Amino acid sequence: MKKEGDYGTNHDGSKSKEYCHFCFKSGGFTDEGITMEQKINKWVELGVSQLCMTEKQARDMANGIIPHLKRWKK
Repeated sequence: MKKEGDYGTNHDGSKSKEYCHFCFKSGGFTDEGITMEQKINKWVELGVSQLCMTEKQARDMANGIIPHLKRWKK
């Protein structure tokens, strides 16, 4: 994360150094219960609709990032 506003927040309101503000607020994941595949599909939809990416570009990006994030590592 590059800017202070990119960080999520812990239960006590402090900044989380591990998770971004899209995924983690007030000490919890914003999309609790979602599977990694569902998260990837959500990123693909956002990449296509908001970033003008092709579906392949968005899927390649999501598959290259999401499985390596701490939350999704097995």
